[in-house]
This record gives sequence, C-alpha cells and structure tokens, in this order.
Amino acid sequence: MAAYGLYTHIASNKFRSMLLLAGLFLLIYVLVYAGALVAEVMTNGGRPVDYYLTRASRDLVSAFPWATIAAVAWIVIAYFFHQNMIDAITGGEAVTRQQQPRLYNLLENLCISRGIPMPKLKVMDSPALNAFAAGLHRRQYSITVTSGLLKALDDQEIEAVLGHELTHIKNGDVQLMVVAVIIAGVVGFFGEMFFRVFTNLSWSSGGRWSSSSSSSSSSSSSSDRKGSGGGAIIVIIIAVALILLAWLLSQVVKLALSRSREFLADAGSVELTKNPDAMISALRKIENRGELPGATSAVMELCLDNPREGFADLFATHPSVQSRVDALVKYAGGRDPGYLALPDETSDETATQDDPDADGDQPAPVPHGPWGDATNAPPSSPPPLPGTSPTQGPLGPLRGPWGRRV
Repeated sequence: MAAYGLYTHIASNKFRSMLLLAGLFLLIYVLVYAGALVAEVMTNGGRPVDYYLTRASRDLVSAFPWATIAAVAWIVIAYFFHQNMIDAITGGEAVTRQQQPRLYNLLENLCISRGIPMPKLKVMDSPALNAFAAGLHRRQYSITVTSGLLKALDDQEIEAVLGHELTHIKNGDVQLMVVAVIIAGVVGFFGEMFFRVFTNLSWSSGGRWSSSSSSSSSSSSSSDRKGSGGGAIIVIIIAVALILLAWLLSQVVKLALSRSREFLADAGSVELTKNPDAMISALRKIENRGELPGATSAVMELCLDNPREGFADLFATHPSVQSRVDALVKYAGGRDPGYLALPDETSDETATQDDPDADGDQPAPVPHGPWGDATNAPPSSPPPLPGTSPTQGPLGPLRGPWGRRV
C-alpha cells in the first residue's frame, strides 16, 4: 500500500499494523504447539521425531479453541482494567479545570479546534519529563503528564506534547499499542512458563525427560535408548527454538508498531498546533529526562519518549530524539536549537557563578563618606620625605595662603 502524504501514511500504517497484530496473535498458537511438543516428549518416551511432530499437531488442533478462549479472556480483562493497572503503577490522578486550569485549557482548546472528544486529563507526581496516552475506547481515553513536564515546559511546548498524544488517540495508535503489549505479554508469560516447567522437570528427573521415558528405556536395548533419546532431544530443541522465535518476533512486532507511529504523532502535533518549533524544543527538553521510576517496560513504551535502550539500540521502542527532530526540520520546516537546559539547571549554574566560595578572596567593602564613596575622593598627599614631618618641609615650615600650617 503506497503512501504519498500524511493521511495515506496513516492509512498505510494502520493496514500494516493490523497485519502485524494478526501475526502477533498467531504466535500464541506457535507457543501452544511448542508446549505440545514438550508434553509429548514427557509423556511418550522412546518415539521417533515424526511421531512427536504428528502428535503435537493433533494436540494443537484439540487445544486451538481453548487457547483462543484464554487469549480472548486475557484481552477482555485488560480491556476493562488496563487503565487501573497503569494508574496503580504510575500514580496518575485525574484533574479538573479548577485543579489544573493551565493544562486543562490547553487541551480543551486543541480538542475544540479540531472537533476531537475531550479525553480524561491526569497528572502524575514525578520530576521526570514525559507524557502518555492510554485507553481502548472513547470513554477510556486519557492523557497523563508528569508534574516535572508542567514545570519545565512553556505553554506552547505543553500544547505540542498534548497534540502529540491526541494524535495517538485520533489515529488509533493507543488501541493498537495496548493490544500489542497485551498479546506480547501473553507470549512472554507462556514462554517463560514453558521454560520454567521444562527446567524443573529436567532437573527433578535427573537429566531424563520423564519417568515414563526412563522406564521404557530400561526395558529396551541400548541402541533403542540412544535412538529414542536422540529423537527426544531433537524435539526439545525444536520446541525451545519455537519459544525463543515467538518471543523474539513478539518484541520485533511491538517495536515496529511503536517506532513508526512516533514520527506520525510528531507530524500530527505540528498539524494541530501549526508550530513545529514548539514540538522540537519540547523534544529537546524531554530528551534523556523521561525515565519514570518504578514504571514497567509496557508503560514506558506508551510514553512520548522512552530513554531505555536495548542491546546496541536494537530493542529501543522509540526512535532517537535526534532522528525525530531531523524529520521535523526536514519536512515541517522547524528549527533545531540543539541541547536545551532546563530553567532550574540554568539557575543553579548562575547561582554558582554569582556566589563564590566563602574561603576565596573577596574585594574589601568600599567605604562611604558624607560626600560620596571613597573611590571618588581626590588622591591623598604623598608621604613625607625622610627626616621631615607633615608640617616641616625641606626648606622650612610649610605655609599656606592663610598663614603657617600646623
């Protein structure tokens, strides 16, 4: 699906996202098949590889409806309670116009100007600079900002951040990301469960796959034991590879959904506010200051910026701030101011410069007299020559126009 403008890019991204989510859902059945392979090896020892593969395929068909029901139930639970879970982790609290008139008015003006339903507004008490949108339907949509963001950004920059999160809601990014995180969580949960079960069973059985396989192997010949053990090992390797592949693909799909949408949300913010410079300066201030203490990786993936980076930046959920700024400069005509220090950082540096150490050399205070400062006084008379006094010069007593000076 070719994309030539902002709206066609949004439509193309939605189409690709639905395909990715469908593939992400299929990974659940890959995990079920891997689990069936492990179960067959545990219960039926001394069999060739093709036997295990065939039996696991039949088990998958039998378990298909139950796996589907379990996955849908997981999604339904998250559908109703994911916002409560997020608020419990982040500590976000809903605010009214009376509590946050500045923030509330900025969001309301954006919504009215574009005919967008007003989402709930929440503030979390954190010095970090970040924001995120959440919700799966209109009555759940919310935008959460940190108290540190409100303190560090001006009105135009906050408006740009709100426009970014509103774009996520308008484009349907929030629903897709929440569902992606939920399904990826299912894949990760069952993958970890399979690994734990397999590890515990292998250790408890003394290096054998199961008691039934050990009993059957004791009654067979040594050559049969080697053949059956080799087949079981191959099947276990296949199962472990499928579990690892499912987990890795779930992370890749999640990253693909997140990275591509941040650029579109930045562009949508510029479209709403008509101010690319505000979006750029907001990104520069938020850069490397958005870490939410105690937040899970799933919450950080929803944020405006996620400073957490994976191995060699391969598993970073967001594009770098520099690449996002470069895109805004190139396509929106914005100006990049470079690194921006926060107001409190600037004030600390200024105070340090203006207040030298008490132990250092300080100039003596300037004396004040009745006719002005001492610095404006005429120069004092030179000191008397050796052998003379202040009233006796080298040629005799000092005299003035009114007589002898005493």
